[in-house]
Amino acid sequence: MTDGQRIPVIIDCDTGVDDALALLFAVRHPALDLRAVTCVAGNTDVDGVVRNTLTVLERAGAGDVPVARGAERPLIEAPRSARHVHGHDGMGDLGLPAPAREPAGVDAVTLLRREILASPRPVTLVPTAPLTNIALLLRTHPEVVRNLERIVFMGGAAATGNATPVAEFNVWHDPEAAAILLTAGVPITMYGLDVFTRVVVPAADVRRLRASREPGARLAGDLLAHRPAHPGSRPDDPAETAGGLGDAGAVCAVADPEGLTTHRLPVEISLAPGPTRGMTVVDRRPRPGESELHEGIREQALVDVGLDVDVERYVKLYLSTVVG
Repeated sequence: MTDGQRIPVIIDCDTGVDDALALLFAVRHPALDLRAVTCVAGNTDVDGVVRNTLTVLERAGAGDVPVARGAERPLIEAPRSARHVHGHDGMGDLGLPAPAREPAGVDAVTLLRREILASPRPVTLVPTAPLTNIALLLRTHPEVVRNLERIVFMGGAAATGNATPVAEFNVWHDPEAAAILLTAGVPITMYGLDVFTRVVVPAADVRRLRASREPGARLAGDLLAHRPAHPGSRPDDPAETAGGLGDAGAVCAVADPEGLTTHRLPVEISLAPGPTRGMTVVDRRPRPGESELHEGIREQALVDVGLDVDVERYVKLYLSTVVG
């Protein structure tokens, strides 16, 4: 917001504990103008995602942000949820009330097109979910790219995966959609597992949020308490009360890009069946290898890949924004 104007943002999500944390931050950061939220199947089924999204926005005092239902399954694959991580309802089974309003009367792709083209400034699109809606948008309405500033997506990994040894969940869930994203023709930032797992809110701050009387801050604390700081920890373990920001870090990177260290690198998606399907193949070599020398250089998308993050900076940013 160097020119004093807010950044128009649209979030495409599969709410989801950490998607909810991302929404709370986006609503409350003064530099961000959350214009719409679109929903896709991922962490839970798409109707659950819509319900969770509407509930979070109401808790955050942003009940007027339009929300639309999107794809209920990937382009090719069968849907595969992450309820073992996010709870049966996708929101940590916190028993949150049903939302008081309904989603918009249009589908996600229609809402995305409408809001992107109507924005007076180019939009930053932030997918924190499988990329099915974004792929459908780009293939159906390619004209939207003229009013996109950047796409900052949570997905992929330059090193280790989580859905498989080499593939991250959002990309693995719909690899073809991720491959389409890389053809968007706009600047792309990949906020992947290499930085995703590192931004952890200390236990004392989680407890402080949970004790808040303000509904949004208290919800953030309850959600963080469900997100163990270390993979393999049980969310209900009283000794494990620090919580990872997860997807919310990608929105922090929009509000404060200086906290994320990126390298512009060639990236492609492995689409072949087998153990590498869904892998984001990030080429970090300093020079071409034998494959390129013998077979020629292949055209690959150049992506700003997040490889390091200022953890303390983003934790402070998140807490100061959500608490207000």
